[in-house]
Amino acid sequence: MQIDQPEVHPSPQSASPEKHLAKLASEQKSRKKWLLVQPTSNTSMMVDSGTVSMPLNLIMVSTLAGELFDVTFIDERIGEKVPRDLSGYDVVAITSRTLNASRAYAIGDAALKQNKTVILGGVHPTMLHEEAREHATSVVYGEIESVWTDLATDVLLGSLKDVYKAETLKPMGTMCRPDFTHALAPKSAKKYSALIPILATKGCPVGCNFCTTPTIYGKSHRSREIELVLDEMRYHQERLGKKNVSFSFMDDNISFKPKFFTELLEEMAKIGVRWNANISMNFLHKPEIAELAGRSGCDLMSIGFESLNPETLKSVHKGSNRLDNYGKVVSNLHKNGVAIQGYFMFGFDNDSEESFQMTYDFIMENQIEFPVFSLVTPFPGTPYFDEMKSRLRHFDWDKYDTYHYMFEPSKMSGEKLLENFVKLQQEVYKGRAIMKRMKGKPLNWVWFVNYMMHRFTKKLKPEMFL
Repeated sequence: MQIDQPEVHPSPQSASPEKHLAKLASEQKSRKKWLLVQPTSNTSMMVDSGTVSMPLNLIMVSTLAGELFDVTFIDERIGEKVPRDLSGYDVVAITSRTLNASRAYAIGDAALKQNKTVILGGVHPTMLHEEAREHATSVVYGEIESVWTDLATDVLLGSLKDVYKAETLKPMGTMCRPDFTHALAPKSAKKYSALIPILATKGCPVGCNFCTTPTIYGKSHRSREIELVLDEMRYHQERLGKKNVSFSFMDDNISFKPKFFTELLEEMAKIGVRWNANISMNFLHKPEIAELAGRSGCDLMSIGFESLNPETLKSVHKGSNRLDNYGKVVSNLHKNGVAIQGYFMFGFDNDSEESFQMTYDFIMENQIEFPVFSLVTPFPGTPYFDEMKSRLRHFDWDKYDTYHYMFEPSKMSGEKLLENFVKLQQEVYKGRAIMKRMKGKPLNWVWFVNYMMHRFTKKLKPEMFL
């Protein structure tokens, strides 16, 4: 006599987490609906005005979520509106930086009142996940790619954890290519910058005490296979029907591993793209690197000079910045047709009124094409925030945009700080100063940026930065 054996189904524990998620997704009677939101900020400065960059982090969320769920993508910065009635959605997922945290929280609170599942992620919810948890069902700590399987599984099961934090971060080679379909769908997408955001590396082991990167992306430096980066570039070339597509690397420290960086640029030189990136100065003083950058299509390097004061650089652990290399770095890049977006910070304890004059002289003598000035802002969750907390003037996240006065430096009054901060910007962006800095430069978008900054800085007053 043959006895029928019961059919055995693998338990969730015996199946891989990915297979278990796929099974749950296939059993959905109808796909859950996600609303993804990029909030605008309430800052009075030019942070979310004019042309804005495509939000790559939220695009990655839409890429992952779009495989399993129906996705609606809203970016408030380009004029789209979050509906008051959220009855058409099951999950509301919001990304947040510190400067738009209050807006993100307001959206989260409204969604919770309508009994929606609310997921908060991004820099600010990672750095202050306990605060963010008060406005959400769950908080994603760090990058979503490394927790996605667990998060999506729990969404389908209807049993979410308070916080999703990866025990280990995934290798970048396992991450799928971002799908821009949802972000580019609305007519208002034409307000995005033409620069295509792209990632080649994540993480930074340097440990500047004011930086959030090690917490978000880890202290180890991870990289994608070079061929995957090139494949993504070719995809956009094909999508747009041209070779000279302009890319903007979102990496925090793309040049940390010189061998990877130079091999990537050698390959990029063969496919005809244009690009820009934030870059550390740790080896830009080498002429061959600047030559390779120019040959591979680099239009602009964004460099955090931060300060002309060696004591300040030491105090923030900016070891890659050596003052004796500053002029050499600039000269090498300029010789190879690469423009410089230079970042300069003011308000450190070692700053004095002379700091502003030294910075002005450096910018003018070295013809820095696009100087950007900011006030020292200790961001929550960083060692610098903990160090400065007792001296901070307020905890109004709307003003944590690097353009508001946070604390009084020890060597100058707040009044003098802001007076000199405004004066420096106006002097650097005067018509005569622009002509001197841009003399001999090609007529391109950097000239237009200078014109816009000329108009903007003329209106500045110290009280705007309070």
